[in-house]
Amino acid sequence: MNQKSWQRPSIIFLMLLTVLFFYPISNTWAAEEGHSPQLEDKNRMALYYKTSALTHVQWPLLAAIDQFERNCRRARKDLSDPTGLIGISIDPNVWTGPLNPNKKDTDPFSIMLFEGLGKDGNGDGKANPNDSEDVLYSIATYIASYGTDEDSEKEAIWNYYHRDQSVTVIFEIERLYNHFHSIDLSAHGFPVPLRSNYDYKSTWGASRGWGGRRIHEGTDIFANYGTPVRATAYGVIELKGWNKFGGWRVGIRDTNNLYHYFGHLGGFEKGIHVGSIVKPGDIIGYVGSTGYGPPGTSGKFPPHLHYGIYKYNGKTEYSFDPYPSLRRWERQAYQERRKKKN
Repeated sequence: MNQKSWQRPSIIFLMLLTVLFFYPISNTWAAEEGHSPQLEDKNRMALYYKTSALTHVQWPLLAAIDQFERNCRRARKDLSDPTGLIGISIDPNVWTGPLNPNKKDTDPFSIMLFEGLGKDGNGDGKANPNDSEDVLYSIATYIASYGTDEDSEKEAIWNYYHRDQSVTVIFEIERLYNHFHSIDLSAHGFPVPLRSNYDYKSTWGASRGWGGRRIHEGTDIFANYGTPVRATAYGVIELKGWNKFGGWRVGIRDTNNLYHYFGHLGGFEKGIHVGSIVKPGDIIGYVGSTGYGPPGTSGKFPPHLHYGIYKYNGKTEYSFDPYPSLRRWERQAYQERRKKKN
């Protein structure tokens, strides 16, 4: 079990949190006009801190579950888009209890009798599945019932989602929030330096023949041997090693449930390993031409970086064309460089 770097709230911290209990937290903050993402994050953080103080479930884990579900709801057609402050959606059968005949029950006592998850988090006497405070408090109380050490939290989350990958992704997001002490980790970077000699075009979906008929799930960025390859997002390295198709490669998971794949590397940056935390611009390896054979095979094609993006939606993981994202990040990188020169 990894020792957590944050501790139980101190007395001073709890005194400060009493102010938060009277702080007006809008249940539909995200939908209100005129509010910036920064203000939305501030209001969301206030709710994370408040719920953490009440349940002793640390805020990075609550934020990670919220972000994970928001990502899934935006990616799946069978789920509604998040509209409130919190993106977590709890099934009515789980909220009210599987044997509860009233699936719109908001009475905390009757919900408890039917072993439902729903709780009253804001003291209004109702367990409302559409109220952000009630939803987050209910999830936090459920997790706390297992214990607040990491192994117990993982057991609780597995029993809730019943998917190993969901547990992995949630705890990777938690690590990022805890490491950077922020939920604003949306920045991205272009995977090779702008000053390098590189070229690319949209190659997603093109046919490939080596190893069997398949489609190309990424964009090839052609560059010279040894060109630095950089992380494109805040993330945790999930994978590092050899694959007969991709050669030496690295996989990074970010806070949007996205898996960034970097293939055909000539080598890895020193100190990069599975579990490393990276930010946009960090060097993770170098352009090569490895792959299409056993470990160490190289030179069967011109040097280039294979860059792919995969989305995990809570059920499956699928690839999509990374070219539009690369173009956007490239433009942003040029804009930032011009600002620094002015």
